[in-house]
Amino acid sequence: MSNQVPETEEKRVWGIHTKDDNLFLKGNVIALGWQQIGDLSLIAPDRESFKEKYIAAYPDAKKGSIPTGVGMLFRFCHEVQVGDYIIYPSKIDRMINIGEVTGDYKYVPDASEYVQQRSVKWLKHVPRMSFSQGALYEIGSAMSFFMVKNYADEFLAALDKGFAKSISDGEEDDTVGATADDIIESTKDFILKELSRQLKGYDLEQFVADLLQAMGYRTTVSPHGGDSGIDITAYKDELPPRILVQVKSQDSDIKETTIQSLKGAMREGD
Repeated sequence: MSNQVPETEEKRVWGIHTKDDNLFLKGNVIALGWQQIGDLSLIAPDRESFKEKYIAAYPDAKKGSIPTGVGMLFRFCHEVQVGDYIIYPSKIDRMINIGEVTGDYKYVPDASEYVQQRSVKWLKHVPRMSFSQGALYEIGSAMSFFMVKNYADEFLAALDKGFAKSISDGEEDDTVGATADDIIESTKDFILKELSRQLKGYDLEQFVADLLQAMGYRTTVSPHGGDSGIDITAYKDELPPRILVQVKSQDSDIKETTIQSLKGAMREGD
């Protein structure tokens, strides 16, 4: 009796992007760059060793980008298995190309850019419009190489002989709403992180004042160091109401005393 796991359960689905469609489609390969790191097979097969090599090869790399780059290279070299599926959206013809990995990792030093390679067999080339917006959004990842999780089954269903799905003009795609929500939430998260990172103290006061001006208000920013409890006064005209703003840049909750201080500085109609 065999204890072997069925082949279909072992196969994973990966997504990849490239600027060289011809290399992928005509050369029957998938590939990554990172030329300066050299042959990945010469690095000890653990993420810490990959990280050390990555930092040595790219000493000016931003700290936040290192884990992402290391993760992609490690997965490409060690986690991808022969028989795994690959989903690759080509820009040259706006097709979704579905293939199967047929070879182990290889280093191709003579390649002009994409030196980290694996051979693939392309199984099917399907128009983008055959897939839901949610599926297209997932493979629109900002990363060069990634695992396809949420819509993997939809892409693999395209390999079926009778597959002919398309989103017609009159058919509602129920993934569009979810995709739009994801984009909105991701955008909100990004903006809040950037505000928290870049705008502290008085810089945030000026940002809020500029925001109110963009909304059609005239604003006055109080002199720095004042203890009136009011940082910005905003109004449409000289008549009430005024909008009084106190700006705080902190991760912790605002104290009740701060709120009472703001209330104490307000006049009727503010």
